[in-house]
Amino acid sequence: MIKDLYDYLAKPDKTIGEHVEDLIFRANILRKLGYIKDIHIYNLLIQACKGHDLGKANKEFLKRILNPKLHFDETKEISHNILSVYYLDKNEFDENTDDYLIVACCILFHHDYCNEPLVIKTRTSQINSLLIPEYNQKPSRRMLKNICNNYLKKRETIIVKGLLHRCDYSASGNYEIEYPNDFLEAGLAQMMNEWQKKKKDSCWNELQEFCIENREENIIALAPTGMGKTEAGLLWIGNHKGFFILPIRTAINAIYDRIKNQILKDEKLKERLGLLHSESLSYYGSHVGQEMDILDYRNRGQALSLPLNISTLDQLFDFVFKYKGYEMKLATLAYSKIVIDEIQMYDAEMLAYLIYGLRRIHELGGKIAIVTATLPPFIKKLLRDKNIGNIEFKERDFTDDLKRHSVKVIDESICEDDIIQCYNQNIKEGKGNKILVVCNTIKKAQKMYDQIKEKDETLNSHVLHSRFDREDRKNLENKIKEFGKTYNERNEIDIQNGIWIATSIVEVSLDIDFDYLFTELTDLNGLFQRMGRCNRKGVKQLDGYNCFVYCDGSDIKQGQKGFLDSVFYEQSKKALKTVDGILEESQKTKLINDYFTYDDIRSSDYMRQFKDTFDWISELDIGNFEKDEIKMRNIFTKSIVPKIVYDQNKDEIVLLEERQTLISKKLKDSNIEQKERENLFRERIEIQERLRDFIVQIPYYEYHKYYKKVYQTYGTVNISKYEHIDIMNCQYDIKGFYPLNYENIGEDAMMF
Repeated sequence: MIKDLYDYLAKPDKTIGEHVEDLIFRANILRKLGYIKDIHIYNLLIQACKGHDLGKANKEFLKRILNPKLHFDETKEISHNILSVYYLDKNEFDENTDDYLIVACCILFHHDYCNEPLVIKTRTSQINSLLIPEYNQKPSRRMLKNICNNYLKKRETIIVKGLLHRCDYSASGNYEIEYPNDFLEAGLAQMMNEWQKKKKDSCWNELQEFCIENREENIIALAPTGMGKTEAGLLWIGNHKGFFILPIRTAINAIYDRIKNQILKDEKLKERLGLLHSESLSYYGSHVGQEMDILDYRNRGQALSLPLNISTLDQLFDFVFKYKGYEMKLATLAYSKIVIDEIQMYDAEMLAYLIYGLRRIHELGGKIAIVTATLPPFIKKLLRDKNIGNIEFKERDFTDDLKRHSVKVIDESICEDDIIQCYNQNIKEGKGNKILVVCNTIKKAQKMYDQIKEKDETLNSHVLHSRFDREDRKNLENKIKEFGKTYNERNEIDIQNGIWIATSIVEVSLDIDFDYLFTELTDLNGLFQRMGRCNRKGVKQLDGYNCFVYCDGSDIKQGQKGFLDSVFYEQSKKALKTVDGILEESQKTKLINDYFTYDDIRSSDYMRQFKDTFDWISELDIGNFEKDEIKMRNIFTKSIVPKIVYDQNKDEIVLLEERQTLISKKLKDSNIEQKERENLFRERIEIQERLRDFIVQIPYYEYHKYYKKVYQTYGTVNISKYEHIDIMNCQYDIKGFYPLNYENIGEDAMMF
């Protein structure tokens, strides 16, 4: 009797048939949760699940799977995804050749082991020698050519192939493909009940009701700081799979904490809420209970299994580079709801990736909500343009009656004397005296700190930017959040004396409420974001100006130098000429609408870069990039450990490195028990995360200058087998990293 194909082994402990059943079980979960609504797509997916591993029914694969010491030998073996196509029966597709070709294409490319079309073209005899003749369906050359060349870009192929990847990886890794979102609406309702116990007339506001009423629509909702945009976005997602995307990690962490603590109450966290950014593992380590397996928790998030996810753009939208297997993320996002916050903060390149990605998601059925404080008209145009975003939105603007800001525009450079005078005057009058100073570059922020200290070293002043090591930055962020709270323990307006000098990292990343803002002018959108850190809740008395904007123009672009697009800067400056005194939220929206139309900025460097990037990413072919080589942001930084930081922590660093070496040796022992192996693996990750606490990201040109002028070898901090971080002699103190005192050349490219 001929052995059935499904009776052959797919894995050492499972037959092909058993593995197929695992995949179909997961496909049915997606169907049950409502994530596969189209019965045609579902049927194609089931066919792909049934046929994806049939090619493992060959003698060479069987030898290898029964002998772990054997490795794939391309002189004897053909990748099973190729052989599987030859077993796919066309008769099971009711003479629908298109469906057959879609499924065959999904099966052929569900692994990235080789150049599949080339193998099919050049190794026909070897393929035939491995096939079981009784099951060989002998697809024609024309069909094979179609499968290889013409079907990867079809809508149905993208969805089915992406879902096949999800099912296959979940079955092979033995993890849940999706956890249900059956909690979010109830959690939000419970939170409202708690608010109503404190204040009886609490209810969802107009913004939040708009999001509830339009859950099935793509929406743009514009609302000022303090109107509950996070809750609005969550109410729009409802009991559905959702992704909340923001540009800055600290903002993402803050939203994660709010959902975790106020809505989920830490219940079933591992099945409900995920954090997706490059340092999520470290954040979990200090923000979830000790009983939780944070590695497993992180892996669930990365596998896209959790129903609610807070993420940076680069963690999800790398699919726009169309690396092999990109369909898995795109197909997942296509049955999800995507909330985009602070879209105006993205630079031209990132905005191009975002809008192209949103277009692809929209085309495949995903829903999109843009819930943000400001949105320039030119971005709305790009989102709706038939040749760019091609997405229709239901749009509404919201405002409130709070008067938060009284603005004084000063056509000069920002000055420490003005800040100190304000500080001392407030002390005399016993007024709220939390002063936030925002500079456009790190170098300027450090200089401003020095100037204030030189004038009066007794002032309570601090500086915050991105060139601190991770541990110091975390501590500084905790300090500024505590200092910048609106109310004290007695629920009274919190009054303290202090000056915090920062860069634009404070624009959206921190929930802080200062009394006064002194800032250099950035573009109008960024300026309004900065103003959102001052009188944030609108409960502080407005007595005179509380926002001082300096616009001497020293930071605008001149050729390739500078940081602010000259067109954006000049439009912002024109808008501010109309402002003196109280600036209501409706006026802010009007200024942006009046001065940032598409026609206003079409000639800017920003728009040129956007168009170049969008055109390039649109025309990119599948497989031009390997997934591991994709970086959504250009690499302009270098990781270093300052020598002074190394010297102060040398004993701990050396012990951690030695322990990691010992763990690596133990893990090579094949006789080690699985439980101990898992514990050692987790300990190694914890060690690596602790070693990364000492790293500072600096501009690459700064490292190049150091290497060229004063380079000395101080060794490396060995994070892992492949990650070795140079120890660099530099200045590092309360102001963070700054270079040794050698000739100052180059640009201060790292603004944040």
